[in-house]
Amino acid sequence: MGKQKSSRANQSSGDRLAYSEFATERTAATARGVADLPPQKQSVKVMVSRKGRGGKTVTLISGFQHKPETLKALAKKLKAQCGTGGTAKDDTIEIQGDHAATLLESLQKAGYTAKRSGG
Repeated sequence: MGKQKSSRANQSSGDRLAYSEFATERTAATARGVADLPPQKQSVKVMVSRKGRGGKTVTLISGFQHKPETLKALAKKLKAQCGTGGTAKDDTIEIQGDHAATLLESLQKAGYTAKRSGG
């Protein structure tokens, strides 16, 4: 008959990690706690950028203090209003194209203190 491996060998090395000085991936244990503030208490900046995107224009909205799930839901709503694609990364929402005016109006209607930043 075949040899049986010990239960320790069956566990992957990541399951038993107790401490890592230089964590490379975010887990629930290493995630930074973020307060999900209401829109009235948040000040966000809207700017248009083309740097590092191969000449493509994107509108960046930064300064959010939301949980990732809330930020993704807001990004989905804003993308639908602009009729374009985009993404939510860290505390920033990127919308494809130059939609600064539309996004400023939408964010102010939602209760955010939104200001235009940059040129």
